[in-house]
Amino acid sequence: MYDFLSYRVSDYMTTAPKTVGHDTPLRELQRLFDAHDFNGVPVVDDEGRLLGLATKLDLLKAFTFTPEAMVPRYDAIMERPVHEVMTREPITVPPDLPLTRVLQRMVDMRTKGFPVVDDEGRVVGVIAREDLLGALRDATGGTR
Repeated sequence: MYDFLSYRVSDYMTTAPKTVGHDTPLRELQRLFDAHDFNGVPVVDDEGRLLGLATKLDLLKAFTFTPEAMVPRYDAIMERPVHEVMTREPITVPPDLPLTRVLQRMVDMRTKGFPVVDDEGRVVGVIAREDLLGALRDATGGTR
């Protein structure tokens, strides 16, 4: 278990994660969620800098009833760009952060993962619950 104390985000993060641009239609975001078991996808600019995070909950929020649209049309909503629903300024972690800190943050915030960004704000990975569980398993000599 003591090995876990030395682990860093960069040791267990998923590198080169799938990302979307801010103008990506929600339909494409839904396809990404359907094809992979993601809960959220980083939204980046042309240089790979983080603009936000688009989650399944954000996608659902696009369908909430408003005074302007009591019965939203599915096709029209699915053509809207990701930036209209994404979470702006999501909580991020640097690659050199100890996993102990990520574990505590994840539990305290009851979140499923964080984008990992470098000093220039570029997305270099994501760290999720599954990654932490794998690190704990490795640290204790457990089997996968």
